[in-house]
Formats: sequence, structure tokens, C-alpha cells
Amino acid sequence: MQTSLRRAIRPFSTQTANWGTNCTTFYVKNQTTPLLSQARFPIQNAISPAFARTRRRFSSSPVSQHEPLERPKPGEELKITFIAKEGDRHTFDVKAGDNLLDIALEYDLEMEGACGGSCACSTCHVIVEDESLYDKMDEPDDDENDMLDLAFGLTETSRLGCQVKMTKELDGLVVRLPSMTRNLQASDFQS
Repeated sequence: MQTSLRRAIRPFSTQTANWGTNCTTFYVKNQTTPLLSQARFPIQNAISPAFARTRRRFSSSPVSQHEPLERPKPGEELKITFIAKEGDRHTFDVKAGDNLLDIALEYDLEMEGACGGSCACSTCHVIVEDESLYDKMDEPDDDENDMLDLAFGLTETSRLGCQVKMTKELDGLVVRLPSMTRNLQASDFQS
């Protein structure tokens, strides 16, 4: 059977492959060229050398997923309140060290965090309601200030949620989610 496959001349207008049981033969416009013989090989090994040089390999990165937040121990709870775009207030007990983006994602609030918390976008922009608590926060670094310049509805007490970590000094913090973000989503236009 191998000999009959090699001798067969079939007119093809494009390159095609014939996968035999024991032999792989590549047909190119009335010519046959055996690629592999006497064995079964995976398809990726049975391609023309020219195609193999130009073919791009497929790769993917794992999707980053937020781990569920640990619940605070009794007596160590810190309160935070988010005011949603619609004006609804959502208060949660969190532990020290949690950042506002992770808290919002954990409780399914409408905060996007398109960059995954790497301070590379402004979609986790929040507005701190109490100026005295804003003053207790660490100063925003240059990267955060650069991203805040892109934020919609920037105020004097604006911060990126991914950069604000809860501390005992911030217990009772109230933040407002802006009415829109620069990374627009369909729900921003629903009335």
C-alpha cells in the first residue's frame, strides 16, 4: 500500500495531505513527496517544512482569578461602605490588608478593574466621601496619579480602588463609585 501511495499522481490545485494507515504522503500539484513513513505520527509532525517555518504557534495565558477574600476574625472587622452608581449603599465587614477592588469584586459590585489590580487603568476609580479619612490614606504614587488623570469624574478625593488597602485607621470608610468609567460598558447607558 505504501508503494501505491507514493506512485499515485493526483492533480490538486492546492497543497493537501493524505493520511494513510502506515504512510503519510504530501501531494503538491502532480508531485508526491513522502514526509514520514512506516509509522503513525501526530498531525503536527506531518506537515511540510515550508509551512512549519511560517506557522505561528498558539499560546495562551491563564486567566487571573481573584481568590475569595478571607472573612475577618471576630473583633477584627473593619467596616466599609460603597455607594453604587444608583445611590444604593452597601456595607461590608472586611479585614485589614484587603484592597477596595478585591472587596468590590468579592461582593459583585459594579467595579470593573480591567487591569486586574496592576494600576494600569482607571476602571476601579472611587471617590472617598470623608476627607478626614482620605487624609489618613497613604499618598498616591506617580503611577496611580497618572492613571487617575484618565479617570472620569476626577475629584480631590479620588483614588484607585486597587491601591487602597484597608487599615484600622480607615474603619468606617465610605467610597462612591463614579457614574461612568473610561472603559465603557453597556450598563453605563441603561436608564
